Amino acid sequence: MTEREAMPYDVVIVGGGPAGLAAAIRLKQLSQEQGHDVSVCVLEKGSEIGAHILSGAVVDPIALNELIPDWKERGAPLNTPVTDNRHWVLTKNGKIDIPHFLLPPLMSNEGCYTLSLGNLCRWLASQAEELGVEIFPGFAGAEILYNEDGSVKGVATGDMGVARDGSHKDMYQPGLELHAKYTFFAEGVRGHLSKQLMDRFALREGVEPQTYAIGIKELWDVDPEKHKPGTVIHTQGWPLDDVAGGGFIYHQENNQVAIGFVVALDYKNPYLSPFDEMQRFKTHPAIRPLLEGGRRVAYGARAINEGGWQSIPKLVFPGGALIGCSAGFVNVPRIKGSHNAMKSGMLAAEAAFERLKAGSEGHDELTAYPEALNNSWVREDLYKVRNARPALAKFGVTLGTIYTGIDLWLHDLGLGKLIPWTFGHHPDHTQLRRKEHCYPIAYPKPDGKITFDKLSSVFLSNTNHEEDQPVHLTLKDKDVPVKINLELYDAPEQRYCPAGVYEIVGLDTGEPRLQINAQNCVHCKTCDIKDPTQNINWVAPEGGGGPNYPNM
Repeated sequence: MTEREAMPYDVVIVGGGPAGLAAAIRLKQLSQEQGHDVSVCVLEKGSEIGAHILSGAVVDPIALNELIPDWKERGAPLNTPVTDNRHWVLTKNGKIDIPHFLLPPLMSNEGCYTLSLGNLCRWLASQAEELGVEIFPGFAGAEILYNEDGSVKGVATGDMGVARDGSHKDMYQPGLELHAKYTFFAEGVRGHLSKQLMDRFALREGVEPQTYAIGIKELWDVDPEKHKPGTVIHTQGWPLDDVAGGGFIYHQENNQVAIGFVVALDYKNPYLSPFDEMQRFKTHPAIRPLLEGGRRVAYGARAINEGGWQSIPKLVFPGGALIGCSAGFVNVPRIKGSHNAMKSGMLAAEAAFERLKAGSEGHDELTAYPEALNNSWVREDLYKVRNARPALAKFGVTLGTIYTGIDLWLHDLGLGKLIPWTFGHHPDHTQLRRKEHCYPIAYPKPDGKITFDKLSSVFLSNTNHEEDQPVHLTLKDKDVPVKINLELYDAPEQRYCPAGVYEIVGLDTGEPRLQINAQNCVHCKTCDIKDPTQNINWVAPEGGGGPNYPNM
């Protein structure tokens, strides 16, 4: 076996999203302020910072204001403040525009901005590098390294140049080992290394299961006469039938509109296709006219944490911490999480810096981090909305929405003590019904103008994986897809994947098998979450593979 090169740092951060970059910046700020040098590196599996970042996005700048108070002067790409906030309840052929004063105040987007989160991360990376952070794009964290005492020692990147059969190609290069006193895992939703840490250190013990949604997004160039910069629209109702979720339409800068659809992954009908629900959504008579005459320029999909406060795992373990969406800090009613993710990274950085300054070698737990988070505005932001998402599962979408409105208004009126209870969750993969108890859904064929198929959509995501590499969508048991998924649920992986990765072939010959088109994968992680037997395990492909999202 070829020996791997090792590089030592004080802190290694796995993931170049908002949380990881905020942590890196805060560490270097403290280093400069207090005259104690701390070495920091960020690993990013995308080909560049921002390549794998996908969000709506409407960003609350509260964390950015704390991290970089002069961000406007420094040229941060927050150029379009929210000026008009709307909430629509859709029926098949109409809509009800809910007056803003009826919505709980926390759902206001006053002071927020609509923008590309990927571009914000690119800007944050430039700020980090100016401070001396080393950033390595195109390197996926593939393996957790441990010290002899069981504490986390760092991570190793994946080997490059490995063929699908496991043999080494001519350009083979072994991965790098990055050793750290503290390692932060900022992989985003359902991070594959974070999953391992949760199992090894029992980080989910005593907390509710995490629950998720899938968000599917397109970016459109629209007719300038239809473009209203700063307009933010959220929808609920049609086309979903008693499934939690809804749409968003954000008028961003440069005559572009971000339009997307979110489907909670606790849905029960195995015939439901989140991708096709998104395509139907665009045909609504209140939405289609906006897109007519426009051009779709980008596409992507990503899972979203929706468990809330009660689903946050233990955040620390010997030698490291979970930050950002690796832990899950999304405020579901606000449809925002980047501000909380950034703050979590900043608080973890402050805890690590104090220990490093005191001479720690990093085998301990950063207990100051969860303590600080519990005393921060992150807890306040999440605790008061903790029942919003599980209420929809508990009471159904209609009654759950009514309950949530009352709950949120009571909290906004300072009467949150009247609601001492906290609802729980069920794991999403347990919620599918067997096919004989459900009706297939007849989705219309795409017209190529407003609605599209999966493969043309994946093309717009600029997704690419070297075909001759080990498949990163692994099966624990190769027989399960046919014997269980096909037999009981009519192979739902063909529908919940938004990229056409999973395909049952051989039905016409009586020898069905699952074909995995791994090169199509946009790294949304939905399969890892929704597979009913948890037989699919997403692992990191070769670094730099996956989508290359522009302006998303």
